[in-house]
Amino acid sequence: MQFLIMAKSKQQKSVDIIIENGFIEVFGAREHNLKNIDISIPKNQLVVITGISGSGKSSLAFDTIFAEGQRRYMESFSAYSRQFMGDMERPDVDKITGLSPVISIEQKTTNKNPRSTVGTVTEVYDFLRLLFARIGEAFSYNTEKKMVKWSEEEIVENILLKFPGEKISLLAPLVRGRKGHYRELFEDVRKKGFLKVRIDGEIKDLVAKMQVDRYKIHNIELVIDRLVANIEQRVRLSESVQKGLQIGNGLLFLVLNRNNEQIQYSRQLMCEDTGISYEEPSPNAFSFNSPYGACPVCKGLGNVYQVNPEAIIPDKKLSINEGGIAPLGEEREAFVFKQVQQLARKHKFSLDKPIANLPAAVLNILLYGKEDIGKENGDDNAQVMEVAMDVEEETINATGEYEGVVNMIRRWFSSSTTNDALRTWVEKFMLLKTCPSCGGKRLKKESLWFKVDGENIGELSDFDLDKLLNWFEGIESRLDKRQNIIAKDILKELKERIQFLLDVGLKYLTLSRSSKSLSGGESQRIRLASQIGSQLQGITYILDEPSIGLHQRDNHQLIKALKNLRDIGNSVLVVEHDKDIMLAADYLIDIGPKAGKHGGEVVASGIPQDLLKLDTVTSSYLNGKLQIGIPLERRNGNGQFLELSGASGNNLKNVNVKFPLGKFISVTGVSGSGKSTLINETLYPILSIHAYKSKMTPLPYKKVKGLENIDKVVEIDQSPIGRTPRSNPATYCGFFTDIRTLFASVPEAKIRGYKAGRFSFNVKSGRCDVCEGGGMRVIEMNFLPDVYVHCEKCNGKRYNRETLEIRYKGKSISDVLEMTVDESVDFFKNVPYLYRKIKVLREVGLGYITLGQSAVTLSGGEAQRVKLSTELSKRDTGKTFYILDEPTTGLHFQDIQHLADVLNKLVDRGNTVLVIEHNMDIIKIADYIIDLGPEGGEGGGRILFEGTPELLAENKKSFTAAFLKDELRDQKKDKA
Repeated sequence: MQFLIMAKSKQQKSVDIIIENGFIEVFGAREHNLKNIDISIPKNQLVVITGISGSGKSSLAFDTIFAEGQRRYMESFSAYSRQFMGDMERPDVDKITGLSPVISIEQKTTNKNPRSTVGTVTEVYDFLRLLFARIGEAFSYNTEKKMVKWSEEEIVENILLKFPGEKISLLAPLVRGRKGHYRELFEDVRKKGFLKVRIDGEIKDLVAKMQVDRYKIHNIELVIDRLVANIEQRVRLSESVQKGLQIGNGLLFLVLNRNNEQIQYSRQLMCEDTGISYEEPSPNAFSFNSPYGACPVCKGLGNVYQVNPEAIIPDKKLSINEGGIAPLGEEREAFVFKQVQQLARKHKFSLDKPIANLPAAVLNILLYGKEDIGKENGDDNAQVMEVAMDVEEETINATGEYEGVVNMIRRWFSSSTTNDALRTWVEKFMLLKTCPSCGGKRLKKESLWFKVDGENIGELSDFDLDKLLNWFEGIESRLDKRQNIIAKDILKELKERIQFLLDVGLKYLTLSRSSKSLSGGESQRIRLASQIGSQLQGITYILDEPSIGLHQRDNHQLIKALKNLRDIGNSVLVVEHDKDIMLAADYLIDIGPKAGKHGGEVVASGIPQDLLKLDTVTSSYLNGKLQIGIPLERRNGNGQFLELSGASGNNLKNVNVKFPLGKFISVTGVSGSGKSTLINETLYPILSIHAYKSKMTPLPYKKVKGLENIDKVVEIDQSPIGRTPRSNPATYCGFFTDIRTLFASVPEAKIRGYKAGRFSFNVKSGRCDVCEGGGMRVIEMNFLPDVYVHCEKCNGKRYNRETLEIRYKGKSISDVLEMTVDESVDFFKNVPYLYRKIKVLREVGLGYITLGQSAVTLSGGEAQRVKLSTELSKRDTGKTFYILDEPTTGLHFQDIQHLADVLNKLVDRGNTVLVIEHNMDIIKIADYIIDLGPEGGEGGGRILFEGTPELLAENKKSFTAAFLKDELRDQKKDKA
């Protein structure tokens, strides 16, 4: 009884806080499928919006609330400014009150620029650059000794201390290792009153019309003064040192007259042993996006494209005429082939002999254009040509001489005038490799020899974030007093920002990790960490499933981060399906009851404890009334295995793993444990090469067995099915061609002479000439995302009037595209070849989307299910290997049930389905689990377990096991 009273008291307190803070009130929201809804959302609270996929959650959160917030921000600009940005369309809503400035943190914002990294996105790297520029210590890349730099006063003191009473000469360098006659230079310094110069080590008097051999390399120094180094000469010595440093641009030579020994002094950083000097460091010197800091070979990208000799000569048994040199192709009438024929006559070799029988010298001529090019730096360099990814220089072979196949490939790849088709063809002969100059660190050599506590900036960027924070802890004790004074504020900022990233479960990432390799959930959590770091208040934050890609173990950290954002005075709206986040919310809004036009209503809203008592679909899954059932018995498979040995890419620790075929396999493990490395970057490329002879390059592994048991591999990821409004489910799945053919067979269409092409919105004859078949017009927003508005002529119908006059069963082609999948299944039930394909979309739970729905409006989970339906409509072989990466993203519990049914059907037909997954509802129904870990990043990369879910639940080493054990136990309880 006491527990109930406590619970009620806590619940009442929560309600009081909600009322006190006020509300964001939405009246008459009708965007997309929303049914004129009114909703009050408590401010300064963590509010979760949930519901079945397609029910209208994103329409409420992003297309209504965020769109209105963004529009209000745009309205704050002057009319003059807005004319350059265009107007934003007002969302279809009557009124929104209580709305504070809005920031959206979505999944689709990952930067695909190869120069963007975790460090640059979070700005941690910017603070790191500042730290190294201000307190970094320079070391010589020749001797590894600490470099020194001198002030004028220090140079004078050092000379008096080291060479008392010695006769010395002070020289200022004018020319170092350059050709020329330098007549004007000599005349200029002579007029300034100087009497002597040292030319190539020999001191000479300055005379009129003096010059040197213009074709030889010279070192020329001006003799500033010759004096005795003693205390009486201090003033003269000081003036001469000052003058010498001024003329020598910070560099001064001291020569002892007795033995001509030379000592070098520099106002810049200098190596005392070798004389090399570095420029004074600035933050730009540590930026790979600046010419002052970028590696000159890879231009700051860390990778270079190399010509791949195996792709150029794929089969040495073939002759040149038979196409043995792939870029040349088979013998034909082409200029380059005529050049090769002339070379064959000149050097007396046959074009009909197998390439394996040709002398090495001849092969060098064919590949590089001259005999000695491959021998200059040893045999390794004979087969490799390095090209920076973004090289702008263009080499033009204007002489008509034979340049060699490798040089020809390089020229085409580097040229800014090469068209896309040619560049795509050329890339077949290239390999992307780590830059040999910087070792993938992206920076020039000098920048990597500045160190803080023995580490350079490239090494720190490669640390996992948790290791990086440990390195910074207590660093003050390892720095000197001067460094601590300078670095105090920088270190504070660095530690805080890294801690924010750890708080959202990203401890396994590194600052050097390319942002294009991040998942949607990872990039979203990075932006979340940045927002927490900014400490803004009074903001309405809207997040789209931040739990994507996050293991249950780290969920509490994410929830803590979201509450932290709330506690500093912000409203946090989260569109989410994760059970833990829903139950941790201050307020829960359930949209439904179903998807598409059957959704768009507020089914329930209130504090989570109240919603658990209701009888909605979401509540039933949360309180355990509905569950995704565990199979009574696990499949035995077909007895065959795929065995992968010695996988060592990224953080994998030389792992050996067996994949049983004919089973439903789930690959689990904490975020960053190596799941994607093992499956997407190692296994999938191997299978793709085997099944389709693709050009993919798997990460390192030793061997693979059992490939003969697989004849087809299908990877279904969550990348968009298209990036423009033209792309839609009908075009992606391929049945739009059948629909167009059907319309072309209508009698009226035949009378008018319309072919199937007339009904394509990509063909001029039938489409609207204003929007060119897009149905939408793009309004460019400069620094904001482009806005799409309906075409004013066709009103979004895509086609011209004549095309829309053709009707099939009373519907135009545009009407068909506006149909939902459910409606079209009934509409085309008498057209078997169409019915079969469209029905599969309904089977994967997409009955609510329209056939012509723009690809840009589909979520990642919806895009993945469209792809899945496309594969399901094809004939499988029974020996197909399906790979899905987090297929539950964006899916409600009920949708996960649909997905599980579809995947089980595939396995029941003899195929193998492998999913990388964190969702316990999918993990518990798998036949076989491969668990990686134990941690992420360097602490992961090991196989912890292989076997059934029941056995994994008893494993003590796995973090997944504890959560799976609870899930299996809860289900047994409910059944009992």
